Amino acid sequence: MATITDVCRLAGVSKATVSRVLNNTGQVKESTREQVYRAIQELNYRPNGLAQALATQRSNTIGLILSDFNGNFFGDLLKQAAQSVEQAGKHLIVTDGHDNPEREIAAVNMLVDRCCDAIVLYSRYIPEDKLMTMIEELPIPLVVMNRQLPQAPERCIVFAQQEAAHAAVSHLLKLGHRDIACITARMHSPSAQARLQGYRDALADYGIAYNPDLVVHGQNLIPSGYTACRELIENGKKFSALFSCTDNMAEGAYRALNEAGLKIPDDVSVFGFDNDEMTAFMTPSLSTVNIPVIDMTRTAIEQAIHLANGDNAFAIPIFHGELILRESAIPYPTK
Repeated sequence: MATITDVCRLAGVSKATVSRVLNNTGQVKESTREQVYRAIQELNYRPNGLAQALATQRSNTIGLILSDFNGNFFGDLLKQAAQSVEQAGKHLIVTDGHDNPEREIAAVNMLVDRCCDAIVLYSRYIPEDKLMTMIEELPIPLVVMNRQLPQAPERCIVFAQQEAAHAAVSHLLKLGHRDIACITARMHSPSAQARLQGYRDALADYGIAYNPDLVVHGQNLIPSGYTACRELIENGKKFSALFSCTDNMAEGAYRALNEAGLKIPDDVSVFGFDNDEMTAFMTPSLSTVNIPVIDMTRTAIEQAIHLANGDNAFAIPIFHGELILRESAIPYPTK
């Protein structure tokens, strides 16, 4: 394998000159530049990217940390991140935070050690004060998705979770439903807490007292939606509508309702959250909340690159959801 020394010898120049050509820095005559390129091509020389990154503290890469890799949401996020980074002429390094704050912090430090130019972190659980400390102290820019940081509005990509949940439950209330059950997501995450609060706020707007007996806690996945809905049914809870804080749990709830002989939407209207691709093909198709994950991811990558380039940072507007109304939610009563 050819080395930079071989390139220097064939081109008749110093290592410093070859380095300036490779990194496009400093002043190099065009004839010398072409001479170096010819030597590189003839020798089939491949620069050591890690060595260059250690020397320059820039690797032309953007790091991305996801809380996990489950579901279409993170698949769409990853696909858009890869596309945005590629369009910027950079490379993407992806790792998993395992839905654990300590593992997420370790992942950030690992990407810093790899000399990434900037990092985009999708985090559910790292405390806000720790996120702010990392933003202030890390040697490279950090952009955070899914968390609101009032002290750093230029560093966070925020979706209005509470507002979107409020809109979904309000739609069910406008349809005439009053006994509305709720399957929550993992309650130790800020997103799940905001969605439950949106549910409660919508009920309060209609003068309906919050009934904890109509709320069961899920774990975001299809089986937990099934188990949670069965719990509601087996405990004799009467409800004409169900708000599921994720589409996956709504899919599990469909099975539980069908097993109990309850028809959707004639007996129970169901509303989900996320607009997973599968929701349009469920029977009946699921009404849900669309999260603009593509736009959010594109903005996060663009902001990370702006910051890495030393450009002026700007506060990022909050992203809002959209109700996707399908067959699973109809007016009450239906008979």
